[in-house]
Amino acid sequence: MTDSELIVDLRAWLLETLNDSWDAVSEPGGPPVWFGRNLDAWSDTIEIRGVSEVIDGRDILIVYGGQRGLFGGHRQEADVLAGVFGGEQNRLVVHGVA
Repeated sequence: MTDSELIVDLRAWLLETLNDSWDAVSEPGGPPVWFGRNLDAWSDTIEIRGVSEVIDGRDILIVYGGQRGLFGGHRQEADVLAGVFGGEQNRLVVHGVA
């Protein structure tokens, strides 16, 4: 790994569902075409590594999201997705919309 961060800014995306989030991270995060598009697959990708060369090549993954749609309230799937990040190596930061 290198001593670097991968910052994925999704604040411009209107994410309504988890499927929207997989679409949004596809290009900057580089998951392969066989990526499972589910929380277990995402957890493996960012925690265990070995799935995405782009993410594997960085020490830290930071994903910025906007406080609307999926992250606009207390939606269970947003809370579960946020729980997958919960660490020093991977962070989800949700900002209010200006």
